[in-house]
Amino acid sequence: MLERNKIETIKWVSGIDGHVELIDQTLLPGEYRIVDIEDVEGMWQAIRVLQVRGAPAIGIAAAFGVVLGMQKVADDKPLGQARTKLKEICDYLATSRPTAVNLFWALQRLQNAAVDAKCTNTRELKEKLLAEARSIRDEDAAMCRAIGAKGAEFIGENAGVLTHCNAGGLATAEYGTALAVMFTAHRQGKKFHVFVDETRPLLQGARLTAWELGQAGIDHTLICDNMAGHLMSLGKINLVITGADRIAANGDAANKIGTYSLAVLARAHGIPFYIAAPSSSFDLSIPDGAHIPIEERPPEEITTLGPRRIAPQNTKVYNPAFDVTPHQYITVIITERGVIYQPNTEKVKQHLAYSLDSSYYGKTCEQAPDAS
Repeated sequence: MLERNKIETIKWVSGIDGHVELIDQTLLPGEYRIVDIEDVEGMWQAIRVLQVRGAPAIGIAAAFGVVLGMQKVADDKPLGQARTKLKEICDYLATSRPTAVNLFWALQRLQNAAVDAKCTNTRELKEKLLAEARSIRDEDAAMCRAIGAKGAEFIGENAGVLTHCNAGGLATAEYGTALAVMFTAHRQGKKFHVFVDETRPLLQGARLTAWELGQAGIDHTLICDNMAGHLMSLGKINLVITGADRIAANGDAANKIGTYSLAVLARAHGIPFYIAAPSSSFDLSIPDGAHIPIEERPPEEITTLGPRRIAPQNTKVYNPAFDVTPHQYITVIITERGVIYQPNTEKVKQHLAYSLDSSYYGKTCEQAPDAS
C-alpha cells in the first residue's frame, strides 16, 4: 500500500539545470508512471492534456515550467532581456488552461519575485526563480496538511461523505484539499464511508479518487454521477466535500462540472456542502462567479470512450470542464487559515485579512507589472 503523504505528485530534480518529475495522471489507475518534463513546451502540454491536473498542482507545474523555460536563456544575457523573456514564458504558460486561478497566481508570483530580486546577473535571477518555485511547492504541501487539520472536525463518526472529481494528493503537492480532510479524519481513527462520483467525462473520481482512497485504506464506494440524489434521499450521505479551482471574492466557487448540481441536491436534502481549498484559490479581482472563465474541453472527451465512439457522428457537443456553485449553497469554505461559515464578500475579506496581494489576483501575466 502506498503512503499517500509520501508520494510527490510533482517535484524538481537536481539544480538550476534540472528537470521536473510528475505522475502521469492520464495513465492511472492502470499504470503508475513517473514522467520527466524537460522543457517549457513539455510542461504546457502536460498541463493541457491533464498529465498534471488539480488547481494547486497546476500552479506548481506552471512555476516549475517557468524555470524550465528560463534554462534556454544564456547566463550572460543582460538582466533586462532575461526579465522580458520571463514575461514571454509566463504569457505562454497562461494559455494552457483558463479556469484554475492557481496557474496565474504562480506565474505572477514568479514575476513578482523577479522584480523584487536583488540580482546582478541572469544566473542569479534563474536561481531565485527556482527557489521561489520550490517554495510554492513546499508551501502547498504544508497548506494541504493544515486544511486537513481544520476540516477533519466536520466528518462525524459513521458519516457518509460524498466527493466529486479528485481533490487529493494528485491534485496538489502531495496530500490534497478535500481528500486531506478525509485522510486526516482517517488518521484520527474516525470510521466513515466515502461515496465517490465517477465524474464524467474524464472519470477523475473513478480513476484517481478511488485509487487514492484505496491506497489510504479508506472505506469507499464508487457511484455514477446521477446517483447522488438517490443516495441522499436514502440518508446514506451526510455531507459533501469538494475542492475548488477558483473562488471569487464573494465565495462563489468554480469546480469540476457537476459540483453545482451536488450543491443544489445537498440544499434540497438539508445536507451541508463544504469546499476545501487553499487561500491561493481565491481570486479577489473578480466580484462573483459570473466573472470566472470556464474552460471548454474537446468534444471527443464525450463522444468517445477510449478508442470507441459512443455518440453518432456530427453530434453537437457542449463540454465545459467546470461550473460555479453560488456562495449561498456553500455551508463552509475550509482553507489552511481556518473556516468561513456561510461565505460572502465580507467574510472572505475578513478571512484573508488582506495579507494576500489582491492587486495581482486573477490577472494574466501581461497585466502584471513590467519585469523588463
